[in-house]
Amino acid sequence: MSDDKNETEGAPGPGEDGRRRERVIGTPSPAREKALLAEDDISAPAGVGEQLDEASMKRAERIVATFFLVAFAASVTFIAYFIGWSGRDGGMHGVLRARESNFWLGGTMALSFLAMAVGVTIWVRRLMTSKPIVQERHELAADEESRAAFAQDFMEGAEDSGITKRPLLRRTLLLAAAPLGLAPLVLLRDLGPLPEKRLRHTYWGEAVKKAQAEGKKGVRLVVDGTNKPLRVSDFSSPGGMITVLPEGIEEEVPEEQVLTQNAKAVTILINVPPDKFKPAKGRENWHVNGIVAYSKVCTHVGCPAALYEQTTHHILCPCHQSTFDATDAAKVIFGPAARPLPQLPLAVEDGYLVATSDYHEPVGPSFWERG
Repeated sequence: MSDDKNETEGAPGPGEDGRRRERVIGTPSPAREKALLAEDDISAPAGVGEQLDEASMKRAERIVATFFLVAFAASVTFIAYFIGWSGRDGGMHGVLRARESNFWLGGTMALSFLAMAVGVTIWVRRLMTSKPIVQERHELAADEESRAAFAQDFMEGAEDSGITKRPLLRRTLLLAAAPLGLAPLVLLRDLGPLPEKRLRHTYWGEAVKKAQAEGKKGVRLVVDGTNKPLRVSDFSSPGGMITVLPEGIEEEVPEEQVLTQNAKAVTILINVPPDKFKPAKGRENWHVNGIVAYSKVCTHVGCPAALYEQTTHHILCPCHQSTFDATDAAKVIFGPAARPLPQLPLAVEDGYLVATSDYHEPVGPSFWERG
């Protein structure tokens, strides 16, 4: 009986009968006698097992410095591409090379952060000792002795990290971190340039002036996508909505400006039932038998207000649910938009719907209107 008991309380392992014996609670773990990490493992902290010799630490130092230099080069490439190359041929501020810009900007920034992270990780695991630190809980107010002890621990930690005695690591770390600190400042460029007064006028105004110079009442409305001039009879059913643009915008505007001019001039045409229509004061002649035109650019942040509820006669912006009343000068009835959609004055000429002037207020988000 005593022999069986001694075997049970010993270290775990198979007995003579082949069965596994469990270790009794309170006995030392056999894992303490084994090293969990190999001493030659690059991922093993320097303080586990034997301290690295100076030659190995120098080698690790050079590897870390190399990664910091890679991070520096990637950050500089990010800034240079953002400022210079991405602005060519439409660049990141257009749609022609957006995919290429996203690839290079995202790739260089990811490489910079990755190289920095790898370098710091190797630094911590190969050049710093690994020892337990115990901090006791005391009152929040520290006395002089505690502050002096903290200062001493801080200096010892700085000495132990190697940042004071290894200038190569310190300098390459600062070199790699400097562009990353400047990158957010460079990204502020993407908030501008300010539109200033460019949103106060659209191509509607220029097109109307050209038409009136030829003796016409205004510029004809064409259907977006087909460029077909729109007759009143083509849009006589109440409850409909269609997107229109000024005639000639595709032919007369330079190719590199077509997208910008279209974005500002895009307009929604809605046929409101006569018994529901409430023209605003001073705009009684801006509609044609209940057919009204509003800017399609939402006055919140510029999303397309492209949804129309025929039963309620509400114009809805799907981005943030700003809702406008089509029967009452597109006034805001719900959502974050601060002002109504600008209205375009309409008339009829030779059976076609025409615009007689530009919008009388800036299109787009309200925070630009005072530019």
